[in-house]
Amino acid sequence: MDRLVFAERAASVERHLRRVRDRLPEHAEDLHPMTDATDAVVLHLWQAVQIVIDIATSVCVKRGLGVPATYGDAFLALASEGILPSELASRLAKAAGFRNLVVHAYAEIDLTRVHDAALNGPQDLREFLRSIRDTRV
Repeated sequence: MDRLVFAERAASVERHLRRVRDRLPEHAEDLHPMTDATDAVVLHLWQAVQIVIDIATSVCVKRGLGVPATYGDAFLALASEGILPSELASRLAKAAGFRNLVVHAYAEIDLTRVHDAALNGPQDLREFLRSIRDTRV
């Protein structure tokens, strides 16, 4: 992946994660369906995850690993190549599942899980970016 393109994508992830942080209430019970804060948290977390998925898929293709069958498989393939720790790849595969849930069933999202993902997920996205940045692709 071109380093300039990667840097732009990583900066975009950070912008989305800042918006998540800025709009995330302190307590999960303060996230309510169909509110501006909840919409912002879900939208920006989804966008950050989507960018990471796009990068993972691109790296798989560039490394000759083929096009993964699922978004989660992209992270698992990178772990099998030693690019990502397997524990991180497993968590990122779950993040890909979150992305799918947001896209296909927004009304059914468990907001407690969204709150947890918004608190704990950004570290995984940042660790992914560091791993890719430090890998020759």
